[in-house]
Amino acid sequence: MTGKQRTALVTGGSRGIGFGIAKALMMQLDMKVMICGQSRETTERGVAQLRALAPGGEVDGAVCNVRSDQAVRELVARTVERFGSIDVLVNSAGVGHFGHVAEMTPEVWREVIETNLSGVFYCCHEVVPVMRAGGGGYIINIGSLAGVNTFAGGVAYNASKFGLNGFSEALMQDVRYEDIRVSYVLPGSVYTDFGGGRRAGKQDWALEVDDVARVVVDLLGHHPRSLPSRVEIRPSKPPRKK
Repeated sequence: MTGKQRTALVTGGSRGIGFGIAKALMMQLDMKVMICGQSRETTERGVAQLRALAPGGEVDGAVCNVRSDQAVRELVARTVERFGSIDVLVNSAGVGHFGHVAEMTPEVWREVIETNLSGVFYCCHEVVPVMRAGGGGYIINIGSLAGVNTFAGGVAYNASKFGLNGFSEALMQDVRYEDIRVSYVLPGSVYTDFGGGRRAGKQDWALEVDDVARVVVDLLGHHPRSLPSRVEIRPSKPPRKK
């Protein structure tokens, strides 16, 4: 992947962790970036913000609900048409709905599982052939420490993130000899609006979006002989349990 300006596709890149990663890839690694979001408004705003932060950088956006395999197929095709390749895929799109198993509706369950797990499969399914044709690439899945630590009310979210860990490990073994590298990042509490407006009260102890983006940048800088397949990142001093 050397000798040319690389292209990254970042799902969920219109805001939150995905936006922070897209910004870092453009500003620190001079990548061409395609982002996607679920609405035209958030996607266009994300693209405008990235262009303002990195004047002269190449960035585009598309509306895509990753729960739809057809929408993902169109997103990947648009990215290849716009930029010629996909060298890096960052699966950052995700939703969080929480509640007791008896009260959670099947519709909410499906939304969480299909977004956080099936959506990653759809993206990898479409992008791996593109990376093969291009001589290799790097896939980074953004998981969560909820993929190793369960909590009450997390039946759907925990299940999706535990599943993502297994998917990422198996995918890594599927493609490692095709010069396609796979890592997954498990952040703890990150200060975003994920899960319903948590930005209303700032948590000084929580991770920032840029902390997660830095991990992604560092992964892409590793020598090809080295593959940190799983990275956990957590707040260094969370509130003590009483």
